Order: sequence, then structure tokens, then C-alpha cells
Amino acid sequence: MTDVAVAIASFRRPRGLARALAALERQITSANVIVVVADNDAEKQEAYRLCQQLAPNYRWMLKSIVVPARGIAQARNALCDFVLEHTEVQLVAMFDDDEWPDEHWLQAFIDAQQKDHADALHGTIRRNFETRPSSWAVNCQGVADLARSSGPVAMIEGTGNTIFTRDCLERLPRPYFDPAFALTGGEDRDFFTRLRALGCRFAWLSEAVIYAHVPTSRLTLKWILSRAYRVGNSDMRVFLKHPHSAPEFCREAAKILAALLLFPALLLIFGFSPNHRAEPLCKLYRNAGKVAALFDSHYNEYAVTHGA
Repeated sequence: MTDVAVAIASFRRPRGLARALAALERQITSANVIVVVADNDAEKQEAYRLCQQLAPNYRWMLKSIVVPARGIAQARNALCDFVLEHTEVQLVAMFDDDEWPDEHWLQAFIDAQQKDHADALHGTIRRNFETRPSSWAVNCQGVADLARSSGPVAMIEGTGNTIFTRDCLERLPRPYFDPAFALTGGEDRDFFTRLRALGCRFAWLSEAVIYAHVPTSRLTLKWILSRAYRVGNSDMRVFLKHPHSAPEFCREAAKILAALLLFPALLLIFGFSPNHRAEPLCKLYRNAGKVAALFDSHYNEYAVTHGA
């Protein structure tokens, strides 16, 4: 029987966390599971109190810890420390407190990892909308589904639906997630960038499905462009953190310049497509975020919580 830890970082989303924990109880799996929740709100401790309430009658062993240091990286680090220090599990799955898994999610991950021996796998994310999005929004990052065919991938971008081996954590020096990305995001991309440098192998598994709640507040043009700006900003900060050759820097600079120069033409072309008219603006904002990072400017997207 495989031992797996499911690790969830939570901040002021008790309803979302309750939905996630209920979905975990419905998993069809032969694994022995421990669920660990890191409550990053030392003031209200809503996640911690919810876990304390559910734990006595919960299907799996349910543990909760309070992480006073504010930041998503700090919460993820506390989860990893707990798993390594208090369990013997060989696999660690992560998703967020505004997500919940399909009933076959965990077993699909376990079967694929045992078959292909990838060090880390990412699964499909299907969006679940509070209100129906406008046609221009459905293809934008943070609103569109994350899906692709199963198989090896060069890089994993986030921890929103992932599973990785205990060895991944044991090979990395602490902190596993860089606290410099505490409120900006990008700590997960940096995490997998470091694992890739160590020779870890990644894969995508389309059958491992998680659903992500998208509140109405995330369906505005302002939020979507802010997300594009933040992703570009944090991606460039990760890029600058790690060593790169001169040709790699030149290619990155060329991509930014091309995106900025082509913006007027793309705006004109996509302006006639109701489903894609926001894409040129998203590309512009994403590359503006990259330029800002070159001047050490950060955008703290996670200073605001969306959803409950």
C-alpha cells in the first residue's frame, strides 16, 4: 500500500477548504493517506479550527498546523517540513484551498508515478465559475482550463495540482520554496526550476483532474490583466535568480521586445475575435511585468484573497 501526504496551504477560505476536504474523503484509492493543512492566518485560524472539528471522524488522518509567517512560500515550507519530520510517506500531493479533486485523482497520480517513475507530475485543472464568464475572458490565464496530453514535460509551472516524491524534498536545501516570493507568487516555478537543475524528471497526467473555483471578482479585465502582469513579473524574477548563458538572456530579451513591438498588430487582428480580443492586452501586461522585474519591481498579487 502506498503512503501519500496531501498537503494544502490555506488562508481565509474555510468554505473552499471544507469542500476540498470533503472531496478527499470521496477518493477511490488503495493508498494510505494523511492530509496536512497549513493555516496561514494566525489571527482567525479558521482552517485550523475546521480541521480540529473534522479530525475525529475524518476518513484519513487529518493534521493542521498554524503558520504565523505570512506568505504562500512559508505555508508550503511548513507543510514540507511537517511531512518530512512526522511521516514516512514517499509521495506528496499538493493543491490549493480553492480547488477540489475528482474522486479518481489520487489513484491516477499514484498509478502513473509507479509506472513511469517521474519525480513530479502535474494534472489537469478544470475551472468552476461562480458566474458565467464573458467570451473574451475564457481563454485568459487564470480563467482558462489547464489541460494537455499525458506524457513527459520539460517543466512544471505550479503546485495547483501536483504530486512529487519525498526524494525531491530531501535533495533540496531548505527552504524548499523561496520566501522572497511569499506574496508575489512564483515560488512554485522556482521550486521546480531548482528540481529540474538537479536532474528531476517531470510529466503531465491528463487523468488526474482537479476543479478550481473562480469567483466573480476574478472575471474582470482588471484582475485578468493584473494576473498576466504578475505572472510575467514573477517568471522574470525566477529567470534572473538562476544562472543563464548570454544567448539565453538574448532570447528572453528578444521575446519581450517582439511582444511589445507586435502589440498594435495583434490588437488589430484579435480585436475582431470575441473569444480572443483580450489576448494581446494580456501579452502586453505579461511582458510589462517582465520589464518591471528587470528593475527589481514586485507585484504582491497574494496580498488579496479571492473567494471564501
